[in-house]
Amino acid sequence: MKYLKIYLKDYKRDSILAPLFKMLEAMFDLLVPVVVAHIINVGIANQDRGDILRSCGILVLMAIVGLCCSFTAQYFAARAAIGSATGLRHMLFAHIQKLGFSEMDTIGTSTLITRMTSDINQVQNGLNLFLRLFLRSPFIVFGAMVMAFTINVKIALIFVVTIPVLSVIIFGIMAITSPLYKKVQGKLDVITGNARENLSGIRVIRAFGREKQETENFSRANGELVKGQLFVGRISALMNPLTYSVVNIGIIAILWAGSRSVDTGVLMSGGIVALVNYMSQILVELVKLANLIVTMSRAMASLGRVEQILDTKTAMEFPEKTKIMEKVSGETAEEAVYFDHVSLSYAQAGEESLSDISFSVKKGETIGIIGGTGSGKSSLVHLIPRFYDATSGEIFLLGRPIKEWDRETLRQKVGIVMQKVQVFSGTIRSNLLMGNEGATEEEMWQALRDAQAEEFVRKKTEGLEELVEQGGRNLSGGQKQRLTIARALVRKPEILILDDSSSALDYATDAALRKALKNLPSNVTVFLVSQRTSSIRHADHILVLDDGKTAGWGTHEELLESCQIYREIYESQYGKGESAV
Repeated sequence: MKYLKIYLKDYKRDSILAPLFKMLEAMFDLLVPVVVAHIINVGIANQDRGDILRSCGILVLMAIVGLCCSFTAQYFAARAAIGSATGLRHMLFAHIQKLGFSEMDTIGTSTLITRMTSDINQVQNGLNLFLRLFLRSPFIVFGAMVMAFTINVKIALIFVVTIPVLSVIIFGIMAITSPLYKKVQGKLDVITGNARENLSGIRVIRAFGREKQETENFSRANGELVKGQLFVGRISALMNPLTYSVVNIGIIAILWAGSRSVDTGVLMSGGIVALVNYMSQILVELVKLANLIVTMSRAMASLGRVEQILDTKTAMEFPEKTKIMEKVSGETAEEAVYFDHVSLSYAQAGEESLSDISFSVKKGETIGIIGGTGSGKSSLVHLIPRFYDATSGEIFLLGRPIKEWDRETLRQKVGIVMQKVQVFSGTIRSNLLMGNEGATEEEMWQALRDAQAEEFVRKKTEGLEELVEQGGRNLSGGQKQRLTIARALVRKPEILILDDSSSALDYATDAALRKALKNLPSNVTVFLVSQRTSSIRHADHILVLDDGKTAGWGTHEELLESCQIYREIYESQYGKGESAV
């Protein structure tokens, strides 16, 4: 509740007015049996039509006022619930943005989506019902018992017995179902992850004809969810028949005891009707309270899951901008990047992904990185913008330890194009402005020109205003890669990282891109990760990785002579004794 309270404070007035108006409505409900008893005992008994009409008018008036109170309470409850849930959702999304890649890898995307959507919706519904019923239902239950004592003390003792029995049933079932609902929400994570994986990989699934197998896998996971929901649903379903049984037994007891009192003249028939009405009200309100408790159990389980994410702290701490800016304002270091015996192990991984990596890169140099699949190429370049922290060793950026740079400045100085291309729905312009919000028209076209994307953008009817669908569905693989390269270039970074981001480009376009990169300002340091030796052969230095370790460092010609792994990669692409064009 600690995070929800932060936003509930902004809706303190609504949170108070909602239950108060519900209490007012409940007071009118408690007066209805008294008026009905008066109609029976006085109006009907004396055949006083005027008294009956006046009493009926009072009932209609109470119904109208009660309805207005109910609408008002619902308005304030919905306002507080929706507003608080919206704030909580914003807090959760902002917190997820601050989590490091290690935490994101550990938690998983599918469960984050579930917690931001389904779980927060459960919290919203639970809070809404809580504000409307948490005072109204107990007030009517105990108010009905008090009103019963004003009618007949002996018969009212039936209420004293009935209410505790109902409470044991309700709270007992709640104690059983509360942890079960948490498990059910956990199974929903599996469904979300399964659906997300299938929808994102639908082309691969169809290409290999795996539709039937994937449907079976989804059905299996869905079956587990349904089984869990049915199990907890069956337990929750016991609440209504058990409570109805107890209340109906209470009504039978009231009718039996009341009939004897009427015969002896101690109680009038209107009093019996009032007592039965009060017992019925207790039944209705306890059923509402039972439903509230079930909803609250689910809401509390969901809130716990949301708070679990909010309590997850990133291990990656960045210094304050005000402190770091004073240190880096006069930066004159010759080295752009320096790795000093750096090793990296991912969370929950058994072995190191990188081991004892050391190299130095000067400003303006182009560095090629190559190696077999799983050799640690992406892991290495992800350390430069500090997506991950090195397990051991130290990384220096522009002459200073990378941990001394604040987040904003670091992201401004390092531009990266990921191996997995990601463009966003909007326009070509909006995608480019993600790299630099203040970019001019000419700067955007220059970035597109350098990225070899100008031609296809010019051919678009709307140019920079051309719509980009979600995930770039209306763009080819090569177009998306060039657009993401342009997005990084428009940022004008001092260090540019291209993580195998030209794999979908033909050799001519790749060569034109490399030529454009050579013409970038002399202070820009470029890291090229590639599987093609042709893409990196003209780099100032080439780093060869093998199983997370340095296998070679030098120029193309030097590595052909001294590094067997590099020579094998080269010969596998061009043949022994041949040369790249």
